[in-house]
Amino acid sequence: MSYRRRLMLLAALAVTLAVALASIATYVSVRAQLRDSIDDGLRVLSASVGTAPQPAEPGTSRLRRLDDQPRRSFLLLLPSSPLGEGGYAQVVSSAGRIQPPPGRGPLLPAGPKVVAVAQGAAQPFFYDAHVSGTPVRVFVARFAPGQALQAVRSLADVDATMRRLTLVLVLVSLAGIGLAAVLGGLVGRSAMRPVRRLMGGTRYVAATQDLSRRIEAVGDDELAGLARSFNAMLEALAESRRAQRQLVADASHELRTPLTTVQANVELLSRASELPPEERRQLREDLLSQLHELTVLVGDLVELARELPPASDLEELDLAALVSGCVERQRSRGHAVRFEVALVQSPVRADRSRLERAVNNLLDNARKWSPEGGTVEVLVDDGELVVRDEGPGIADADRPYVFDRFYRSAESRRLPGSGLGLAIVRQVAEMHGGAAWAAPPRREHAGAELHLRLPPLPVEAATSARSSSDPTSR
Repeated sequence: MSYRRRLMLLAALAVTLAVALASIATYVSVRAQLRDSIDDGLRVLSASVGTAPQPAEPGTSRLRRLDDQPRRSFLLLLPSSPLGEGGYAQVVSSAGRIQPPPGRGPLLPAGPKVVAVAQGAAQPFFYDAHVSGTPVRVFVARFAPGQALQAVRSLADVDATMRRLTLVLVLVSLAGIGLAAVLGGLVGRSAMRPVRRLMGGTRYVAATQDLSRRIEAVGDDELAGLARSFNAMLEALAESRRAQRQLVADASHELRTPLTTVQANVELLSRASELPPEERRQLREDLLSQLHELTVLVGDLVELARELPPASDLEELDLAALVSGCVERQRSRGHAVRFEVALVQSPVRADRSRLERAVNNLLDNARKWSPEGGTVEVLVDDGELVVRDEGPGIADADRPYVFDRFYRSAESRRLPGSGLGLAIVRQVAEMHGGAAWAAPPRREHAGAELHLRLPPLPVEAATSARSSSDPTSR
C-alpha cells in the first residue's frame, strides 16, 4: 500500500473513531436525559398522589386515578396501553397486598424490595419492567405508614425516540466517513506534493550525478526540514567530490616531477657502464632519495584519502603519554635539535595510529625548520598539543594556508617535502572533532608555533608528568 493510501486510510479511521465516539456519547447523553425526565415526572406524580386530599365519602379509597392528573407534555403514553394515557399507580401494603386504582386490576407484582419500602426498611428506588409487552419505568416510594406507592410510566415513546436517533446517528456517521475519505484523499495529495518533489530530485541526482540540483524547501514543517537536510547532504557530497578532484589534480601535479626525475635517472642508470664510478654512485644515491620521497608522498596521499575511522578504532588514551613516546623517537634520530617537553595528563578519545602520525608530522616539521642546536618546545595540557621551534617562523601571509594540501611557502620549496604533512595534521584533528592552527609568534620567540587540539575527556585524578631530553636541556 502506498504512503498516500495509508494516509487516506488513517484519516478515514481517525474520523470514523471520532464520529463513533461522538455518536455513542450523543446516544448515551440523550437517553440519560429522556430517562431523567421520566424519573422526574414519576417523582412529581408520586408526590401528587401522596398529598391528595382525603375523599369526603367514608369508605372510599384515598388513591386517585392518575387519569385525573394534569397531562404532562414530556410524558406521551400509548393510547392503547393498559396503563392509560396518564399512567398507573397502585399501593402495596407492608404485608404485600396490592390495592389498585378503583375499577382496575393490579398490573405489577409486589416484590420483596417493594414490601421493604412499605415497611420503611428500604429507600425509594426506580426500576424497569414490562406490562403487557410495553416497557415501563417504575418508581417505588413511601406512600403512608405501612404502605408503598408504585408509580408507572411507559417508555415506549422514549424507545421510539432512541431508535430514530440511532438511525440518524448511523446515517451521519456513514456520511462523515465518506466525507473523511474524500478529504483524506485531498489532504494526502497536498501532503505528498513536497514528497514528490523530493523523490523527483533524488531520482534526478541518481540518474544524472548532478550534485548541483537543489530541492525547493517551502515552509518550516518537517517535510521542508527534510528537503533542507537533503540539500545539505547534496552540498556535502558536492564538496567531497570537489575535494577529491582537487586532491587528484594536486597529486598528479606533485607526482609528475618526481616521476619524471626518477624516469630520467633510471634511463641514465641503464647506461651506467658509460659513466665514471663517482657519477654512478651519485646517480644511485639520487635515485634512492627520490624513490624515498616518492614513497613518502604516496603514503601521505593515501593517508589523506582515508575516511573517518570507525568507532571501533577509537580508544581512550593519554595524549601526554603518546606525545612523550613520539618525542623519544625523535630524539633517537640524532641530537641536532633538543626537545624540551612539559606534559600534563590529557585523556582523549582517538585513533592511536593516526594521532601518532599527526604528532610525528608536527615534530618533523619543527625539526626540519629548527637550526642545528636549536630547541623545540613541546607542551601538552587539556587535550592540546603546542609545538614551538626556533626557525625562521611563518610569514603572516602564509599562516592561514600552512595546513592546506600541497601548500609550500617560497622558503619551503628549497627543502624536501610534499606539503602534505601539516594537511594530515589538520585532517586528523578535524576527524576527531578538534582543530589545528598556526599561532602568531610570541615576542620573545621568533619561530613557528603550531597547535593541535582534541576534545578532552574528564580526568578522574589529574596528575602532571613533566620530562625532558636530558638534565641540561632546560
